[in-house]
Amino acid sequence: MRARHSIPGLGLSLAALVASHATQAQHAHGLAAAQGLLDRMKVHPGLEVTVFAAEPHLVNPCNMDVDAEGRVWITEGANYRSSFQKWGKLRPGGDRIQVLIDSDHDGAADRTVTFYQGDEINAALGIAVLGDQVIVSRSPDILVFEDRNHDLKADGPPRKLFSGIGGVDHDHGAHAFTFGPDGRLYFNVGNDGKQLKKADGSGWVVDKDGNETWGHRKPYQQGLVFRCNPDGSGVETLGWNFRNNYEVAVDSFGTLWQSDNDDDGNRGVRINFVMEFGNYGYRDEASGAGWGDKRTGWEDDIPSRHWHLNDPGVVPNLIQTGAGSPTGICVYEGDLLPEVFRGQIIHCDAGPRVVRAYPAQRSGAGYSARIVDLVSSEDNWFRPADVAVGPDGSVYIADWNDSGVGGHYMADQKLETMTGRVYRVAPKGHKPTAPKLDLSTARGAVEALKSPNLTARHAAWTALHNLGAKAEPELKKLWSDANPRFRARALHLLTRIPGRTQSWVDAALGDKDSDLRITALRIARAEGLDVIAAVKRLVNDPEPQVRRECAIALRHHKSAEVPTLWAQLAAQHDGKDRWYTEALGIGADRNWDACLDAYLSAKGGVWNTTSGREILWRSRAKKTPSLLVLALKDPSTTEKEKARFLRAFDFQTGPEKDSALLELLTSSK
Repeated sequence: MRARHSIPGLGLSLAALVASHATQAQHAHGLAAAQGLLDRMKVHPGLEVTVFAAEPHLVNPCNMDVDAEGRVWITEGANYRSSFQKWGKLRPGGDRIQVLIDSDHDGAADRTVTFYQGDEINAALGIAVLGDQVIVSRSPDILVFEDRNHDLKADGPPRKLFSGIGGVDHDHGAHAFTFGPDGRLYFNVGNDGKQLKKADGSGWVVDKDGNETWGHRKPYQQGLVFRCNPDGSGVETLGWNFRNNYEVAVDSFGTLWQSDNDDDGNRGVRINFVMEFGNYGYRDEASGAGWGDKRTGWEDDIPSRHWHLNDPGVVPNLIQTGAGSPTGICVYEGDLLPEVFRGQIIHCDAGPRVVRAYPAQRSGAGYSARIVDLVSSEDNWFRPADVAVGPDGSVYIADWNDSGVGGHYMADQKLETMTGRVYRVAPKGHKPTAPKLDLSTARGAVEALKSPNLTARHAAWTALHNLGAKAEPELKKLWSDANPRFRARALHLLTRIPGRTQSWVDAALGDKDSDLRITALRIARAEGLDVIAAVKRLVNDPEPQVRRECAIALRHHKSAEVPTLWAQLAAQHDGKDRWYTEALGIGADRNWDACLDAYLSAKGGVWNTTSGREILWRSRAKKTPSLLVLALKDPSTTEKEKARFLRAFDFQTGPEKDSALLELLTSSK
């Protein structure tokens, strides 16, 4: 047996030392290669891009998180598409979760730890580091690792949170989890994910609406967005009918944002504000038909046609961005970057090789947006896969680094030549910092709650929630802060102090900031308060976004007061705000007959107005078909409007539809 030669005092074998030097040499080469590409990058004025880490410390980064200490966690995809592509399995032991550490805070990683390696995380598309737990998304499972001794090594094999998700070895499967300001978890699955099963695989998860979470069974279709408690209970399906909704991001008010991709050469990439319980139009709601199937009154341009935006019951897009392969997304709630990025989505699109923001402005009950680039590159190998925010507000970008993108393909098909990068974006000359969290006191935890980093906020939220009433004095101070996002974070915790929920919700419902009134209404729904009483306070709110949330809050509510409240909201519709139209549609779901009757009664039967026609177009009540006939026969109805009303017939059902169509056919002869 060959003798093992060690270095005295270090315990290192000669083979290990040689391997270490080889790895260091490879890393130096990787850093040099990455540095050489920086001059081909464009970055927003006043900022700079630096190399945080490079191969071989990481390769093919699929997803990323940054913890409260500024350590960067990466899921790798060396075994990307290994189950069916010609290159097969390239890393024998399975893919890794790598932790990249910048111990001297000079802006570059100098140490790497492998947290876990195994085939069950091959090309995992999601990672969320939350205290002692690391949640990894890799179809068919959502896996939870633990590290209770904080040694950056998994304590053992993972347990399952959910299982049975489709899209194994596929981009359209399970995606990353994120922590919400309400203490719950948010995540999504692409349209190949299809379903969400219990951890033991015994059956489909039934959501709070009483439906099996299966994306190919109505009312749900295709890609889905979910919310659940940290233990996986209380699942809610928040949106459906996406194609490949790659990740979901949640801001401090509880507003959801994500991207979706239906490009395939037709410039169909979009960004969505996810209005809860909305249908997002990838497939025809009624028939399941694709965008290319001819339908009445479809859009003139193909990119818009992709999302069935002409159909009643489809929530509009925030913005369409053309061709691309959208990937990771976050909400930037720091103040290190320039003002234009603060409070905004920051998003990766690997296709056009860009990381950008979509500054959003209120537009009626929804939003409008524009595009502002953060980082872009002329280098064909720059393929940003994910973006995350460090504890000091620096932005980290994971670069898959490959000339191919999409289509289950990668150009670099040998492990020894694979590359992968992490870049850091910050003001010129800024060195990263990671403020030490003091969670032993309410004051320290509140300070941590202000962090732009989600892992830090999770730790702070947990500490403050555990303190309960003892945290109230410090949280009240934060509630008085000038920053509305800090105030929202405080509100989420104040309202969850036992015995204090109603009083704090009441205070926030009367706040001058509309975002906080919205947050209060969302909390009232989540905490089982008297939602009807809350809606009564806000039903005539001057801000249409608040009234949007009122409409959503009425959805599936059993109170006899719902139709009257809905009619009050509908009476304030200007007939031009599609966001408002769809919010009313969500609010009236399963209750259309009573809601439309209340509206018509309140209007004295006068419905043939701009707003009345819009409500009729969206309505699914039994009276709707006969009213659609009247609208079609009205001499003032334009040809374009006729096409809209005829399309609305496709979403009507029952004998009332048959009778109305017969009347229309008879009268046209």
